[in-house]
Amino acid sequence: MGDCADMHSYMSRCHSCRVESGCWMMYDHPNYMGNGYFFRRGEYADYMSMFGMSNCIRSCRMIPMHRGSYRMRIYERENFMGQMYEMMDDCDNIMDRYRMSHCQSCHVMDGHWLMYEQPHYRGRMWYFRPGEYRSFSNMGGMRFMSMRRIMDSWY
Repeated sequence: MGDCADMHSYMSRCHSCRVESGCWMMYDHPNYMGNGYFFRRGEYADYMSMFGMSNCIRSCRMIPMHRGSYRMRIYERENFMGQMYEMMDDCDNIMDRYRMSHCQSCHVMDGHWLMYEQPHYRGRMWYFRPGEYRSFSNMGGMRFMSMRRIMDSWY
């Protein structure tokens, strides 16, 4: 199975899953929207209580394996404005590392990343692949505080 923008036609409820290979993002709304949850190879007998999820996965996206460098620019404000920092490794707290109170846009140049709304990789997360992200307002106004690379060792 690959990416699926709307899983409702396949199943109405799901209480467990097994990831046989790769890394995946699962979402509780169609079209890769809503809360996102990261899964890597393994069995998830009761992922609902583990992640606090609802009883449905509405869409899923496979995360391609990346072997190479990781590079992302984060910006303090929308449209690549304000302070900019270039990252090549994980950051558990942008306030501690860069004295940034939040990040509102980014440009992912290399690799695949998870960004979290709270420091230390906590709270809601969002998956970012290479591309320009001018504004996070369409993501529920999230302000990201920590970032982590999706490494090939996770596969």
